[in-house]
Amino acid sequence: MNELHKESSPYLLQHATNPIYWKAWNEKTLQHAKQNNTLIIISIGYAACHWCHVMEHESFEDESVASVMNDSYTSIKVDREERPDVDAIYMKAIQIMSGQGGWPLNVVCLPDGRPVWGGTYFRKEEWTNALEQLQSLFETNPEKMIEYAEKLHEGIQLIGLIQKSNSNVIFTEIQAQELLKKWQKSFDLEYGGYARAPKFMMPTNLEFLQRFGHQNKNKSILEYIDNTLTKMAWGGLFDTVEGGFSRYSVDVKWHIPHFEKMLYDNAQLLSVYANAYKRTQNELYKEVIEKTICFCDNELLNDKKGYFASLDADSLNEQNHLEEGAFYSWKKEELELILKEDFDLFSKVFNINSFGFWEEEKKYVLIQNQSLNEIATTNNISVEILKEKKKNWEQLLYDIRKERKKPRLDDKSITSWNALLIKGLVDSYKALDNPKYLHKAINIADFIINQQWNEAGFLWHTYKNNHSKIEGFLEDYAFTIEAFIALYQVTLDNKYLMNAKQLTDYCFEHFYNEKEQFFSFTSRNADALIATHYEIEDNVIPASNSVMAHNLYALNIYYENSYYEKVYQNMLNSILPTIDYASAFSNWLSLWMNTLETQKELAVCGENALENIKKINNLYVPNIIVAGSTNESDIPFLKDRFDKEQDLFYLCSNRTCQIPEIKIENIIKIIKNE
Repeated sequence: MNELHKESSPYLLQHATNPIYWKAWNEKTLQHAKQNNTLIIISIGYAACHWCHVMEHESFEDESVASVMNDSYTSIKVDREERPDVDAIYMKAIQIMSGQGGWPLNVVCLPDGRPVWGGTYFRKEEWTNALEQLQSLFETNPEKMIEYAEKLHEGIQLIGLIQKSNSNVIFTEIQAQELLKKWQKSFDLEYGGYARAPKFMMPTNLEFLQRFGHQNKNKSILEYIDNTLTKMAWGGLFDTVEGGFSRYSVDVKWHIPHFEKMLYDNAQLLSVYANAYKRTQNELYKEVIEKTICFCDNELLNDKKGYFASLDADSLNEQNHLEEGAFYSWKKEELELILKEDFDLFSKVFNINSFGFWEEEKKYVLIQNQSLNEIATTNNISVEILKEKKKNWEQLLYDIRKERKKPRLDDKSITSWNALLIKGLVDSYKALDNPKYLHKAINIADFIINQQWNEAGFLWHTYKNNHSKIEGFLEDYAFTIEAFIALYQVTLDNKYLMNAKQLTDYCFEHFYNEKEQFFSFTSRNADALIATHYEIEDNVIPASNSVMAHNLYALNIYYENSYYEKVYQNMLNSILPTIDYASAFSNWLSLWMNTLETQKELAVCGENALENIKKINNLYVPNIIVAGSTNESDIPFLKDRFDKEQDLFYLCSNRTCQIPEIKIENIIKIIKNE
């Protein structure tokens, strides 16, 4: 075994028996490379990554490859989910060198950690040839390598700088509309999402577009969102048998995914579908929410009521070989045996035909392309009977699939992803009024507070086997603060708001850069990397800085804190003039919408405040931030607003409040613009 057998990360442990002398990322390893003057290989991946497994099998399990790597290099394996900071820095290097990125991410560096060459997946011959050439160059002409490393390092540092605009022009709604017009050119109007493959769901984009379409009464954008959410739910991307979304599809119709299921995707999509359900009352969206939560509970729940990171893309097939999608795909013959006389109707619902055929594996991955109403009409059956049949079919397949070998589990828990799930569960509770969902969200919050929040004030990033490790990154704080604010808004329990404020103040002390006016991704307490990373652009997960800016917006209202207000406004004003592609800044644009005249604040006070706020939360009103209390409150926004004799509703805008309403029916009409 190499040194990785001492680690707890499932991804690193998968490589513990490779013939390569892998080491973990730590100060001791980096010093080893410096002292021995060896080039460093930094290979970054994650447990659910299909192509990471392919490269391991082809190269890292091979003795001849191991010989090349062991003879000349210090080889470091990194779990990107454990060390997103390391991943971000070296991903920038790859993007500069090749114009693209992804995983596995493989970089060769000088002994001081500065990169000189790299890429993503390499075939065995490509990999060994490159390593031999690089080692030869390092021995014969190290000055050339150092010169290139210096230029590349400068590029990484430049990318890390926040591009500030000197413009004093105020960002307007006209500019936002222009950005949307440009953005819409990339929409796939047939299947939803973007007109390209592979196809990622991008929950932050869907959330913003849904809000923008709703507030601007833009029918075409809302139709696009509903088409996207429907086709995603119908596609093989969504596991209709058990629930849960895979990370992305390799085709345009959301059919064949890489089958890895990540907690962060499913957590965020709960919020998207919950808000869409509040807006439309579409039963399909409700089904997606319920199934996704069941999936998380069945497959990802840990011993502390938090949740694990992911399920792998690969599982053991009938021949006991790891195969991508083996757990989720079906042969026509087995479906005929299982479903008997219902097979013909089943095949019309789930396309056991050329549309649903997975050419590569000669199997079928279930996918709908018509609504149940359409299928019922065509087949002269009532939609109620068809719905019941579909439910029974899925249960039958679920029971049979339980006998298959399950995909491998990444059983570490990540604080930021658990916080995202709190938000997803809270939003699901708001939409469906199921108290179990709120209870689950509170359990996760207890897990973070009791297990991941250190007595010294910082958050841990990961948890596994009753052990927390790695000091948290900005994403852990940003999403946990957001989650606590969300819990406060449904429970009216002040402890969540106080926790949010305490963690925010910790971020100012340990992450905020006054000169840059943004929060760095790593704490000032952490060991320095080759460059400072500021996470600015929204991606599959929103940027931790955009989330922090949202948090400061909310806490500024609750606590009437002018410093919070100044900081989030400075952050937003730095970003808005630089936006070219709205899709990379959608969470920032959502924050910008909070600054418009249509934005409202609502204080709900009185002995029935909890019951009343539940009714408010059940509506889709993304331009309102709520607070409330069932007794006297010291929170500045609520101070002196409680009356034990009656319920009061204070609707405010830009720190100016209307005369309080006493009837919830009236306040609902006002906020719905009726």
